[in-house]
Amino acid sequence: MPDDPEDRTPPPDPQGTADAVTRFAALVEAGDPPLDRAALEIARLARPDADIAGALAELDRLAAGVSGVDELVLRLYSEEGFAGNRENYYDPRNSSLVDVLERRVGIPITLAVVLIEVGRRAGLEIEPIGMPGHFLVHPAGSAWYVDPFTGTLLDEADCRALFVASTGANPGVPFHPDLLVPVTTEAILVRMLTNLRVVHRAGGRVPELRRVLEARLHLPGVTAEEVVELAATMGRRGEYLDAARLLDAWGERLPRHAAGLARAARVWRAHLN
Repeated sequence: MPDDPEDRTPPPDPQGTADAVTRFAALVEAGDPPLDRAALEIARLARPDADIAGALAELDRLAAGVSGVDELVLRLYSEEGFAGNRENYYDPRNSSLVDVLERRVGIPITLAVVLIEVGRRAGLEIEPIGMPGHFLVHPAGSAWYVDPFTGTLLDEADCRALFVASTGANPGVPFHPDLLVPVTTEAILVRMLTNLRVVHRAGGRVPELRRVLEARLHLPGVTAEEVVELAATMGRRGEYLDAARLLDAWGERLPRHAAGLARAARVWRAHLN
């Protein structure tokens, strides 16, 4: 019988020899990764000493006594004060589940993870909805959606208006129901890492950007652009040969982009001369 996903976590590492990228890779490559633990390993990409056990205990505490969706929203947004961070939306802490649980502010996708995981602990099925521009959640079997940024209940018309506002789409463009289809855990993790990639790049935080890109390699849909950017973070530290070898390896995995990756590899090898 397969292991319970709740128990599928890398073994303890008292010497600290396994970093967050290694632990994240172990979770996602085993298949069907637990959302809470995988999101917490993403948090440790920037905070290696983050209290994971404490974060899991807090999710348990938040779920205690919740028996319905209305109670879930009341608990998180009214009683516990969770909210979207309007003042500093691009603060990288908004994309860290550990920080969101500590600070009670975040962006839609991390607040969605809180809703999903607290709901799951309370016996509620809360589905992740990867609507472009603004992540939502959907209580399974209902006609309603929840905006994680505000805790507001939405109908389909509200979702369409939010889509137009957040993406700048032409109001006359038909809103297709496919935009409200639940997404996989892997898709959530990719979107979290993509958000952090943008934020760390804009902030010039190269070590954090490198760890985010390294973690991204262990999820589906890796692009040549992401590989080139990771190689650049290595090359800037003088790891020219490693950068070139990374590009070579991904040239074999991404044959349509092999020529461009090979050119980038030659650039880094030229630094060895």
